[in-house]
Amino acid sequence: MLSKPKLFILAGLAFIALFSFISFPSRSSWPSDPRPSFTHAKMRIIHIVMFEFKEEATAEEIAVICNNMLALKDKCLHPTTNTPYVKMAMGGKENSPEGIAGGITHAFIEEFENEEDRKYYLEKDPAHLAFVKSVGPMVKKAQVVDFTPGVF
Repeated sequence: MLSKPKLFILAGLAFIALFSFISFPSRSSWPSDPRPSFTHAKMRIIHIVMFEFKEEATAEEIAVICNNMLALKDKCLHPTTNTPYVKMAMGGKENSPEGIAGGITHAFIEEFENEEDRKYYLEKDPAHLAFVKSVGPMVKKAQVVDFTPGVF
């Protein structure tokens, strides 16, 4: 049988071990990094387009432009596969309560799988180029911001 001092020391060591286990869990039990890992993934691109329409643009004209912008997701076809390559498209009317939109009234988001698809969209896609030409007379200001998620 252990003496009282040895039993006390053993109990203390057990307490320290238990406390350490609870307070400092193993690395594998920590939550994983919430940022996506892009080391092996293709670098998708998010394309944000924002419009301020001219005052003379009617609600009907604006609605047509907005619907045509969203329709690009299906109208823009990949040059080699002849299938839609815009992965996602959404948009709507600006409604921020912050009051700092700087005149922007409508915003749209599109997603491209890679830089090559975005480049084709901006420089060569006939559906996109026709759309850009068609909105010119009604748009007072256009702003575009693109980014790759997780790349800062």
